[in-house]
Amino acid sequence: MLELDTVGYTYSRSDWVFRGVSFRVRPGTATAVLGPNGSGKTTLVRCAAGLLAPAEGTVRRQTGAGYVPQAHGSAFAYRALDMVLMGRARQVGVFRSPGSADRAAALDAMERVGVAGLQDRLFPTLSGGEQQLVLIARAIAAGCPVLVLDEPATGLDLKNQVRVLTLLRELMTDGMALLLSTHHPDHALYLADRVVLLGRSGARTGPAAELLTDTALSALYGVPVSTVAYSHDGQPGRTIVVHYGRP
Repeated sequence: MLELDTVGYTYSRSDWVFRGVSFRVRPGTATAVLGPNGSGKTTLVRCAAGLLAPAEGTVRRQTGAGYVPQAHGSAFAYRALDMVLMGRARQVGVFRSPGSADRAAALDAMERVGVAGLQDRLFPTLSGGEQQLVLIARAIAAGCPVLVLDEPATGLDLKNQVRVLTLLRELMTDGMALLLSTHHPDHALYLADRVVLLGRSGARTGPAAELLTDTALSALYGVPVSTVAYSHDGQPGRTIVVHYGRP
């Protein structure tokens, strides 16, 4: 489980990125963080993952969290398999080399994400979308019950977006707790149980079905947004439509 209690982050006491953010991510659920550029989504998920220390409030994790950053390439020409093996660092320990069990866990994670065929490719030679999938495999290989993802659909085409969202739903079904930031409200609508909206007026948290509304999303992004009901294979759903050309 992952819990944030009145968390705030600031670069100076007069320049708070956000304050008073509280939510809990239980096993088998997903919480999505949404907001415009510069609202602090990445900062918040990095605090949740333990990569940044909040200026105020408390972050509680029962165990470590797997972290998936946005893919920005790598200065080192590691093989994709070696990148995934890095996720096993906690199990391997200091001054030890990965063993057969670690290699098997890494290969299994790559197979699950659909990038097993890229294991011998050098990470910098992969497309942005392929790099993102390798980073997700690395976090899965870590074996943590909490997964924190910073915009996991970055650089992915529609097919791979569906692949990632389907995978995340499967991880939730397996009992994993997910926290993700996203620029795609429709992804949050499909995946998340609860959402955190970071905007100029502060942070709002609550059930996704109650907060991902026309009014709330239009106010958050400053453009007209509508939610549209649809049916697929007899199952009802909602998606997001932006009114382009109407600022």
